Amino acid sequence: MKSLKALSLGVSTAALLASAASAEVSDGVVKIGILTDMSGTYSDLAGQGAVTAAQMAIDDFGGEVAGAPIELVSADHQNKADIAANTARQWGDDEQVDVFGELVTTSTALAVFEIAKQQNKIALVTGAASSPLTNDACIPTGFHWAYNTRALAVGTGSAVVAEGGDSWYFLTADYAFGESLQNDVAAVVEAEGGTVLGSIKHPFPATDFSSFVLQAQASGAKVIGLANAGADTTNAIRAANEFGVIASGQSIAALLMFITDVNALGLDIAQGIQLTTGFYWDYNDDTRAWSAKYEEKMGSKPTMVHAGIYSAVSHYLKAVEETGTDDTDTVAAKMKETPVNDFFAPNGVLRSDGRMVHDMYLAQVKAPGDSEGPWDYYDIVRVIPGEEAYGPLEESTCPTK
Repeated sequence: MKSLKALSLGVSTAALLASAASAEVSDGVVKIGILTDMSGTYSDLAGQGAVTAAQMAIDDFGGEVAGAPIELVSADHQNKADIAANTARQWGDDEQVDVFGELVTTSTALAVFEIAKQQNKIALVTGAASSPLTNDACIPTGFHWAYNTRALAVGTGSAVVAEGGDSWYFLTADYAFGESLQNDVAAVVEAEGGTVLGSIKHPFPATDFSSFVLQAQASGAKVIGLANAGADTTNAIRAANEFGVIASGQSIAALLMFITDVNALGLDIAQGIQLTTGFYWDYNDDTRAWSAKYEEKMGSKPTMVHAGIYSAVSHYLKAVEETGTDDTDTVAAKMKETPVNDFFAPNGVLRSDGRMVHDMYLAQVKAPGDSEGPWDYYDIVRVIPGEEAYGPLEESTCPTK
């Protein structure tokens, strides 16, 4: 039996080792802040589900990293750039938050990128879509994880044109995301021989889409492209259904649609819609297993935003563990040099411009009779290789790549 003196020495040594490890972590805590839409247009596709998914990543890591505890804080940015920026600034200055995460809505992501740049913090984007986040608006410590507008254009835009939808009219959310999505899809449509007959912008968010849908219907375009998301998309599709857009021979292209949107609409209305996604819960055994754990906590299946923030936070924590520090530059470098390999992104790669390149999926919403139960909504039509979806690094205009 060890003597009390030897036992005491062992305990003291362990304490010193733990103290040394945590000394490499600023303030002795790794703190992650989730800024998301908790109450508005994007709350179903992001919102509390994103906070829960981030906490799941922390819990699965054991609640501590590099000998230091992991803490999570969250806030509702209300889809307003000033609220997002002010919250991030306070978190960084007063609460020593190391990472700003989720950031649905392009305007809020861009605002928080600026704060992250000023404070030298890491930003993990899973909800915002605009491709400029890894182009002209990139920052050295910003990472764009789940999808972007270019990938959506390559998936849905190409598929619709290939099926004969060669004339388009866009119904576009009037802010940076809508403009980026419209521009990326229009470029694909025109590159493949189609034409863009026009567009109309709607306020963000909007509830009454009657006048916008009627104008799009009057354009005579074969395809009405919805360059919006969340409740804006579901409201626009309901209006199009009421005005008989599809019955009259036109089609609707939902350029960013989430499984929560399909659930809100129901298969009777959503059936047949093609969409591009970075994640589907029923894709394989790994996605089903993680999604079942998420559903136990949230009562619904996850979107690609929810799965993406779990993946992004997990990758960040692995980099902290491997480097033994939460120093921003050290961790960012380790994240970029380490492959992403999880249920969300097998063989994912983080490029120098911050883009996480992974396969995307072209999906089609099932007819009611083809669905075998709740949330069984998609047929995967095609796997879109990451390089095809996001393009080569040479195309990026990120000045720090």
